[in-house]
Amino acid sequence: YMHLNDEPYAKIAAGTKTIELRLYDEKRRKIKAGDTIVFTRATGSDYICASVKALHIFPSFSALYAAIPPERCGYAPGEKAQPKDMEKYYSKEEEAQYGVVGIELSLL
Repeated sequence: YMHLNDEPYAKIAAGTKTIELRLYDEKRRKIKAGDTIVFTRATGSDYICASVKALHIFPSFSALYAAIPPERCGYAPGEKAQPKDMEKYYSKEEEAQYGVVGIELSLL
């Protein structure tokens, strides 16, 4: 189970965001390809289910953004992904401690 803010929830539900970005912390280290994740909307009782297709593990959001097209991570076409965008969710210390993961999803 994972919670999502309204905007990323809507993008995953619409199929326009296929990679969810998280710290590669203890909880995320347990995720494997083939697992099912239930995403709940932070401002309601809505939920969607997705299958994990792959995990993309990197030491930082900078490295992740250099390797994965930003549109797959929920950015608009042509929009530049900025690692500082993730600082509203995670500190630089957490990023350095755990690394990051792009969880590639397929809606069920």
